[in-house]
Amino acid sequence: MPLGASEAPERRASGEAGKAPERRELAAVADGRERSKARGRREYADALDDSEEPDRQPLWVEEPATRRRLPDPVRTAAVRAVLIVSLTLIQAMTAFFCAMAESWLAFPMVLSSVASTVGATWAVCDVWVTRQVWNQRNGVVSVPSSTARRLRRERRRARREARVAARAKEGIRNPGGAGQLSHS
Repeated sequence: MPLGASEAPERRASGEAGKAPERRELAAVADGRERSKARGRREYADALDDSEEPDRQPLWVEEPATRRRLPDPVRTAAVRAVLIVSLTLIQAMTAFFCAMAESWLAFPMVLSSVASTVGATWAVCDVWVTRQVWNQRNGVVSVPSSTARRLRRERRRARREARVAARAKEGIRNPGGAGQLSHS
């Protein structure tokens, strides 16, 4: 026997008959909300399909690199320098806090921080030297807008025009030369 069947006669007898329509109304309201949500979702999906909305931009846009990648030796030296400098900064901060706490570790930490600062300076200079050596050994690639490339292009154009002019002048002086198939 279902639970609802046994409770219904007791409600009617006790005078709670007025609460059943309220439940039906609440159920109808809830059902109406669900229907309106579903209808709203359908309308939204239809609007997205039918509308001629401009294309949305993706969250991530690939852009071409503006500069070339560093050569391997230079990049290795740069990574090494960053690691050494960061460790030196951590060490200097630790030395500062030890000095503020008046710990016995403050003096050795300050001495090692000074030595690490020298090492970090050396590492940063190593990046610069490695980059200079790489450029000297492998040459600097000129950019298309560089002055040297533009001057070379102008010189080549002038030489080409001079050759064309020389050939044209030579062809006028020697009309019976090459290029004439018959002598008549």
